[in-house]
Amino acid sequence: MKDLINKPIFFERNRVYRVYTGGMPYKELFNDGYDDGTDNFFPEEWVASNVKAINEKYFGERDGVSVIKGTKIFFDDLLNEYPAELLGGRKYDCLVKFLDSAVRLPFQAHPTKEFSRKHFNSDYGKTEAWLVVGKRPGGKLYFGFKDKMTKEELSALEERSETERDIMGTLLQGVDANVGDIWLIKAGLIHAIGAGCTIVEIQEPTDFTIQPERWCDNHHLSYKEEYITLEKDVALDCINYDIFGEEARKYAEVNPQITVNTDGYIKEELITYNDTPCFALNRHIVKNGGEFTMNYAPSVYICIEGNAVIKGENYERKLKKGEYFFLPFSAENKFTISSESEAVLVECLPSKQD
Repeated sequence: MKDLINKPIFFERNRVYRVYTGGMPYKELFNDGYDDGTDNFFPEEWVASNVKAINEKYFGERDGVSVIKGTKIFFDDLLNEYPAELLGGRKYDCLVKFLDSAVRLPFQAHPTKEFSRKHFNSDYGKTEAWLVVGKRPGGKLYFGFKDKMTKEELSALEERSETERDIMGTLLQGVDANVGDIWLIKAGLIHAIGAGCTIVEIQEPTDFTIQPERWCDNHHLSYKEEYITLEKDVALDCINYDIFGEEARKYAEVNPQITVNTDGYIKEELITYNDTPCFALNRHIVKNGGEFTMNYAPSVYICIEGNAVIKGENYERKLKKGEYFFLPFSAENKFTISSESEAVLVECLPSKQD
């Protein structure tokens, strides 16, 4: 066990049940024999997760929580048993996912920290960010209503959606999804992921979602699925009604910055703590023998393109597209990633630390 917690930690596949279908691109993305190239009701891969999913149906002991590769050890148990080695007194308070949608997801909003403290007894809301890593023809993302909406109008529309199934979709403001784009969805902002989008999502570590729409494709949403046990009037208060139209798109838009640019290595800051204190996101490109040192932990790394090699003292492991790992605190500044060809990696960091 001591050997396990002092080097990059890899995980078994961790697919999570949702009420929407997706996942067709995972066969090519992960390329490990786990997927058959069809859409199904397990369209999300939760990455290095210590968060339990909120579902009406469950398919395992702790749906959503990752299991260490080659073991039966749940990640949350490992974190609780070895906090000094894995965290070093820091927080690991983000949730990372792959998400692929074959249908438009219900329009939704997530609570702020303040709302969560009051109604869920949680210190975390659900601000999130999306990095588009794949798309099907016509893939779109949605940010805000096209026009001003009041709580009362939204409540009435939710009732109408029982028989007018796509009424909400006609009210949302859509943008084309483009591979490589990054968006920040702060708590309270109405949004939706359209059909045909594959994204890497980093978010606060909860599964709190308010989705006042009666249908997700052909699935009729229960009251619990819409409002996660809250009264409707209370749940609708989590939505920010002041942001709509073009302002909503601009509110979600971020401007990545390249901070290192050499022949063998490029670092791009996608989401910084100036954008949100909830998490940070970097993109690393290594090529032609270039390398970089993983200099902060706890953190999560995902290889989204190409092949690379992880090296440390008495350690070397190949890394291919679709693989991901958790870097423990005890491994900070002790491992490098390099590529003789070219590889693209995403680095996911927890909240801004004191």
